[in-house]
Amino acid sequence: MSTSIYDIPVRKITGEDTSLGEFKGKVLLVVNVASKCGLTPQYEGLEKIYEQYRGQGLVVAGFPANDFKSQEPGTDAEIQSFCTGNFGVKFPMFSKITVVGEGKHPLYSALIEAQPKATSLAEIPFREKLKGFGIEANAEPELTWNFEKFVVSRSGSIVHRFSPDTAPDAPELVAAIEAELAKN
Repeated sequence: MSTSIYDIPVRKITGEDTSLGEFKGKVLLVVNVASKCGLTPQYEGLEKIYEQYRGQGLVVAGFPANDFKSQEPGTDAEIQSFCTGNFGVKFPMFSKITVVGEGKHPLYSALIEAQPKATSLAEIPFREKLKGFGIEANAEPELTWNFEKFVVSRSGSIVHRFSPDTAPDAPELVAAIEAELAKN
């Protein structure tokens, strides 16, 4: 990867330009999120894991995206209100971006390039589950759906990628986060 994820411009959900560089030295859990998805209740688990581990250096970074069946139609202000009002989200949220296809945000291009395959913990992979709902999933390495999770080391290396149906408190995801937090 030629560009560090810390150097890629992003925008906070409140409108300020920034980058993930403000989190150098922290472990990141980067998640593409949506408010009207069957997986939306994961916001609660993401907030819990953030609260549990933030004192050790974990930052959950939520990136709303409307790329999957238009499940994030709101404005940034509406998304922020929904997340705080319904799930008490305090972890950093960013402006809505595109995470698949031609208009894909450079952050997601870098994440996918570094980790082209998501780890699935389910007996039936999420791509197969989508077919059962009549949805043709994107081909790898593209994201499958909302709530795909990337673990980023303290040095900015993208070290793990988990499928959307991986719960935030799944032992494998927690172990990956804890392993990175243990490194200095």
